Amino acid sequence: MRSTYLLVTHGSRDPRPQLGLEKLAKLLSERLAVLANYSPNSPIVGTATLEFGSSSLHEQICQFGEYTLSLGLQEVQVLPMFLLPGVHLQEDIPTEVKMARQIIGEKVIINLRSHLGSQSASLTNWVAGQMTSARMQAWILLSHGSRRTGGNLPVEEIAAKVNAVTAYWSVTPSLETQVTSLVRSGHQKIGIVPYFLFEGGITDAIAQKVEQLKQQFPLAELHLTNPLGVSVELADLIRDLIEK
Repeated sequence: MRSTYLLVTHGSRDPRPQLGLEKLAKLLSERLAVLANYSPNSPIVGTATLEFGSSSLHEQICQFGEYTLSLGLQEVQVLPMFLLPGVHLQEDIPTEVKMARQIIGEKVIINLRSHLGSQSASLTNWVAGQMTSARMQAWILLSHGSRRTGGNLPVEEIAAKVNAVTAYWSVTPSLETQVTSLVRSGHQKIGIVPYFLFEGGITDAIAQKVEQLKQQFPLAELHLTNPLGVSVELADLIRDLIEK
């Protein structure tokens, strides 16, 4: 064991995503400790946020780097828990990692690893599993969406593999547009898979929107599944990402 691992999310004013992230870090740390015969009393997985944290991301990375040294380790693996390769992943996080490297110097090696969404095969299996929760005529894979060119391609590829259509919360096509299109084409049983990491303000808004759509289309049956959430399966998916 030479490294510690830092899970990085966007951050939120809603406390639930951070609580979920901390639970995930604890679970992952326990599973890595067993595999590496390392003491679970000294967690090797930490958490940080790009926004809404008590300090900037590069400062959080440096603090975790000092903790890494206190464990007798010399490398920090930064793991972005992002599902889409948007501007935060392509620009903001690399910038913060670069700043952390400049501050901490050669004491600690800081590696920026692939993002969660790069585990497309495992995430496709997760989406497919969600689609077994109810017998629907059609499914919508609902993502936050990215305005960056090519940023939504991973969602489109997963949707194509599981025979679903895509919708986005922040860009077009919207959930309402896709539900309307499916209902008008004769589908009365429609499932919606929210492609998000944890419950929070957006998933609450999605649930409210689904309730509105039920009122708008009273003859349609709309079934909303859960986001990824904290699970052994997600921890193992991240472990696979570490081992790449």
